[in-house]
Amino acid sequence: MTPEELKKSILQLAIQGKLVEQRPEEGTADDLYAQIQAEKQRLIKEGKIKKEKPLPEIAADDIPFDIPDSWKWVRLSKVGITQTGNTPKKAHPEYFGDYIPFLGPGDIQNGIVNYHNQGLSAQGIEYGRLAKVNSVLQVCIGGSIGKAALINRDVTFNQQINAITPILCNPSYIYFVLVSSYFIGFMKEHSGGTATPIINRSLWDEIVIPFPPLNEQVRIVSKIEGLLPLVDKYADAYNRLEELNKTFPGDLKKSILQYAIQGKLVEQRPEEGTADDLYAQIQTEKQRLIKEGKIKKEKPLPEITDDEIPFDIPESWKWVRFSNVISLLSGADLSPSKYNSEFKGIPYLTGASNIENKKVLINRWTEYPNNIAVKGNILLTCKGTVGKTAILCEDKVHIARQIMAITSIGIDSEYAEFFVQSQIDFLKSLAKSMIPGIERSNVLNLCFPLPPLQEQKRIVVQIKRIYQVLNL
Repeated sequence: MTPEELKKSILQLAIQGKLVEQRPEEGTADDLYAQIQAEKQRLIKEGKIKKEKPLPEIAADDIPFDIPDSWKWVRLSKVGITQTGNTPKKAHPEYFGDYIPFLGPGDIQNGIVNYHNQGLSAQGIEYGRLAKVNSVLQVCIGGSIGKAALINRDVTFNQQINAITPILCNPSYIYFVLVSSYFIGFMKEHSGGTATPIINRSLWDEIVIPFPPLNEQVRIVSKIEGLLPLVDKYADAYNRLEELNKTFPGDLKKSILQYAIQGKLVEQRPEEGTADDLYAQIQTEKQRLIKEGKIKKEKPLPEITDDEIPFDIPESWKWVRFSNVISLLSGADLSPSKYNSEFKGIPYLTGASNIENKKVLINRWTEYPNNIAVKGNILLTCKGTVGKTAILCEDKVHIARQIMAITSIGIDSEYAEFFVQSQIDFLKSLAKSMIPGIERSNVLNLCFPLPPLQEQKRIVVQIKRIYQVLNL
C-alpha cells in the first residue's frame, strides 16, 4: 500500500465511524444537528447570514455507505455557512494590497496555505469574499479540483474556491471529510465542463456527508492527527524502499558478476586444468584463424602490469588482455537505399533498439552486407544507449556502427558476455566525448580474468541459476 493509499484508507475508516468507538454518553448527531439548525435560524434572524434555499431530503440512493446508528447523513451546507469566492475588478488596482490574504487554487497545497501572496486592500475586501478563521476552503474548478485547507486566519478567496464555515462542529473533522476519497471522488464524478472540470456551488452544498456527535468528531480528529505523522514516517520508509527496489536488481547483478569474475562463485577443481594450458590452446587457434583469413590480426598490446590488476583471482586462472581471447568487429552504417523492410537479404541491426532483454529484434534487412556478425557472436551496443548485450542466434547479420560483434576464441561465449556486462560502467567511464560511447581500443585492452574452460561453463550455469531464483 502506498502512503497515499494508506492515508485515504485512514480517512475512509474515520468517516465511516470505524476509527474510534462510539460512546452512548456523547449523545447523537441528531441532537447536534438540531442545535446547529437553531443557531443558523438565530443568525438569519439577526441578519448575520442569509436565509438558505430549501435542500432536497436525503434519499436512500444518496447514501454511499453505512454509518453508526448515532451518526446522521446531512447535506454539507446544513452544518455551516457556505459561499463561493470572488475577484475584485483588476481595473481597480486600489482594491489590491496587503490588508488581508487573497487566495487562489495555487495557494492551497496538501492542506498548507500560502498566506503571503498578493492580498486585498481594506477597500478591496468589500468586493471580495471573506472566510473567517477555521473555515475550510476547497478548489472546485480545474485540474486541482478537490484541494482543500483549513485556514487559521481570516482570508478572502477567488471564484475558483468554495468555503464552508462550520457551525457548532469541529472544523478539522469537516476538513477531513472534504479531503476524503469519498468526497473528492463525488466532486470529480459530478463535475461539469469539458476541458475544465467544475462543480457548481449548489451541487457542492448538496453533497451528503457522514456526521457524528461533536465529542466523537473531536476524538476522530485526534486519532487522525496521531496517525498522520506515522503515515509520514511510513512514506519516508516506503520511498527509500522504492528507490532501493529500483537500484537493487542492477546492484545485485553487478555484485554477482563481480563474484563470478573473481572466481568466488564456484569452487576450483584441479582436474579441470589451468588457464595457462587453455591460453596456449587459444593462441594456437587464433594463429590458425588469422592464417586462414577468418579473423584479422590485431596490433600487439602491452603486457598487463601489476598496477592494472584490479583484484586477486585463483591460482589456476590467468590475467590476459581481452584481445588475446576474442576477435572484435566494428559495425558500419548503410545508406537508406541499401536496406529495406521487405525481408530481402540478411538482417541489418542499427543499434540499441534491436536489442531488448538480451534478445535480438529485427526490422530491417540488407542485400549489401559487409560488416557481418555471425551466430554465436556477442553483440555490444557501443554508441548512444551503450552496454546492451546479446548473443546472436541468427546465422548472419550486418551491424551498424552503433554495435560491435565479439567472437570468442577458445572461451565460453556466455562467460565472455557476462564479463563484458561486468565492465560496462568502467567502459562508460572511459568515454571521452559528451555523447556516450564505448571505444574499440578500450574493449580490446580490458584485463580479462581467464579461468579453465570447464570452470567458465560452471560459472555460467551458476549465474543463470541465481538470476532465476532471484528473478533478475
